[in-house]
Amino acid sequence: MTAVTTEPSAPTSAAAADGSQRPLRPAPTLWQRARRDRLVLLFALPGMALILAFAYYPLLGNVIAFKDYQPFIGILQSPWVGLQNFSVLFDGDPYFLVALKNTLVVTLLQVVFVFPAPIVLALVVNSVLSPRLKQFVQSVLYLPHFLSWVIVVAIFQQTLGGSGLLNSFFRSHGMATLDIIGNADLFKALLTSQVIWKDTGWAMILFLAALSQIDQSLYEAASVDGASRLRQTWHVTLPGLRSIIILLFILKLGDSLTVGFEQIILQQQAVGTAASEVLDTYVFNNGIVGGAWGVSAAVGLVKGVVGLALVLAANKVAHIFGEQGVYQG
Repeated sequence: MTAVTTEPSAPTSAAAADGSQRPLRPAPTLWQRARRDRLVLLFALPGMALILAFAYYPLLGNVIAFKDYQPFIGILQSPWVGLQNFSVLFDGDPYFLVALKNTLVVTLLQVVFVFPAPIVLALVVNSVLSPRLKQFVQSVLYLPHFLSWVIVVAIFQQTLGGSGLLNSFFRSHGMATLDIIGNADLFKALLTSQVIWKDTGWAMILFLAALSQIDQSLYEAASVDGASRLRQTWHVTLPGLRSIIILLFILKLGDSLTVGFEQIILQQQAVGTAASEVLDTYVFNNGIVGGAWGVSAAVGLVKGVVGLALVLAANKVAHIFGEQGVYQG
């Protein structure tokens, strides 16, 4: 008698929690998901339209970096010049080199002083203040973020300018005045202090949210082991913040060559272009004011490509050290 064997068929059911068998449902198609989430997509349409119109569609204008663009004849009729507009980068134009140098210096100052400031402030607010006082301090500290740069610059000028409150106090007491606002040597330090005053309180919110997610039992265990407050911060708090710090640092690198156009252009006349010209103001002064549209577009395009390369490289390094980074892959 020959035994009959049958091949196992593909599974057509799945075991439920109660042991019964339920048939497997096929994954919904793209059209089915779109119909299911049609209300969500409908609400998202205005935002998507704005992004397409004001973020992606303008990218097509980068083509003028390869043209001798003249506004009165339009982009399509402007003649192609290849890489001629990029010669300012390769031939060492002195104005471009000054702008590049100032941009790198301001970027370095912001990475060293501006980026760690909200981390330090979040640690101080979270560990020192009571919950009720913490809410009040948060409200006060992030209010400057909602002020425009016009108001922020005006506040600093009215406080530190030649006729400001500080120098008026010095004059009334027979002391020498300080030249801060119009001092080219102090301009980069002034920019850094303005950014810290305006945006540190707002960025602190992200780190306070991350601190609230750290398991409090870790602090209790560290305290039982005899760890001081400083060691608890080093071994518990900072590792808990590591992921958000790396994520924000990668995003900061992508925007590192953009150091505040509005903030600088409002104060450029007081200190001159030698101390204040950066890549953003170089693009404005040469493109909008000087009419060198193609050269300005070339500089802006290279700046964007460098920012993208920094993000990709930093994200790859984050993956090597076991962090998620901005995206997986």
